[in-house]
Amino acid sequence: MSSIRVNIFWFRRDLRLDDNAGLYFALKEGLPVIPVFIFDTTILGQLEDKNDARISFIHQTVLKLNQQLQHIGSSLLVKHGEPKQTWADLLREYNIQTVFTNHDYEPYAIERDYEIEQILISNGSKLLTFKDQVIFEKGEVLKDNGEAYTVFTPYKNKWMKKLSSFYMDSYPTENYFSNFFKTQPLTIPALNTLGFIPTSIKFPSKEFENRLADYHNQRDIPSVNGTSHISVHLRFGTVSIRKLAYSAYKAHADTWLNQLIWRDFYFMILWHFQYVVNNAFKAKYDRIKWRNNEEEFKLWCEGKTGYPIVDAGMRELNSTGYMHNRVRMITASFLTKHLLIDWRWGEAYFAQKLLDFELAVNNGSWQWAAGSGCDAAPYFRIFNPTEQTRKFDPENIYIKKWVPEFGKLNYPSPIVEHKYARERCLKVYKTALNGLQ
Repeated sequence: MSSIRVNIFWFRRDLRLDDNAGLYFALKEGLPVIPVFIFDTTILGQLEDKNDARISFIHQTVLKLNQQLQHIGSSLLVKHGEPKQTWADLLREYNIQTVFTNHDYEPYAIERDYEIEQILISNGSKLLTFKDQVIFEKGEVLKDNGEAYTVFTPYKNKWMKKLSSFYMDSYPTENYFSNFFKTQPLTIPALNTLGFIPTSIKFPSKEFENRLADYHNQRDIPSVNGTSHISVHLRFGTVSIRKLAYSAYKAHADTWLNQLIWRDFYFMILWHFQYVVNNAFKAKYDRIKWRNNEEEFKLWCEGKTGYPIVDAGMRELNSTGYMHNRVRMITASFLTKHLLIDWRWGEAYFAQKLLDFELAVNNGSWQWAAGSGCDAAPYFRIFNPTEQTRKFDPENIYIKKWVPEFGKLNYPSPIVEHKYARERCLKVYKTALNGLQ
């Protein structure tokens, strides 16, 4: 073990040096700080697709992060393994006083961090975590009686009332870069040694501010580049949530800020109601008798349902790891209500494919579409794909981009008729929710 007493900053969902809460407090304490990233084999082992674009994105970002650290005389220590064993090894190698990191709110992460904390404590070290990936977390925005909100609008109103510059101020990490542990450049494991191969998917830029002014007018039109495309950077922390919120607040981009508030809302819901990971937020919705037709699910996944707006969305997802937000709602509604396939099937498929997959947001959004979640669309609200197309892609620009056989003889007929599917859905939902089955 090295005799030099050090602190460690553990990078996870915060892959940046600037405005990073946990990193700021680690550097400010004064001891040399070793920056560490772990390719967690527990997580990687669950990924079936070895061409998973998210791993390519993380790997590319880790390489850039290491280059930035090398410019200031440090380097990123990258490990590949199971976290408990990795930390046991690090404790034997370094004289660690404190491990700094940022909060993670997902069930696996909570359990993992507890186990790591116990390992550190048993070795005379400690773990300190900080809020970094949301503006308000856990119990910061609650009802007056101390209970968690389950309806978005009153949550949003309290969120906005509480917001001040304090919560959007950046952490000046650059003032303490001299406290990074000085070392020669370290080797970053190649992507193939992690068991993955490079993706051909192109990742979106972090530039978003030029789209804020027209966001409220263009956000629902899938054929134009009217959304921020910032979600993958938000997911992996390559951009600060405080910077995003401040930019929206300064520009009076209320509609865009509203999306950040929804994200905080779903993170809060996951924290207070962890059962939503596997169960409906509203328990009675677990009584629904889903059809779960595997062939129809396969056609939905492949974008071959005969509903052009649905098929375009699924093909965009499969090709790019992204799907326009309006189309996400349409495809999710179609799966759960037209096909009566369990929302958990769709949630799992999105979790596999989306570059910006976040458990809290993905789960909350799918339960919203299915009607089973907090402040969800009522079960009798069933999107008509044809009407949605007329409203948001009237010239079929988006559809023709992703479904080139649209309007031709080889395009499939709809796998279910809308009116029939709607009536079937209403009957099944009503029976379940009234406890008649």
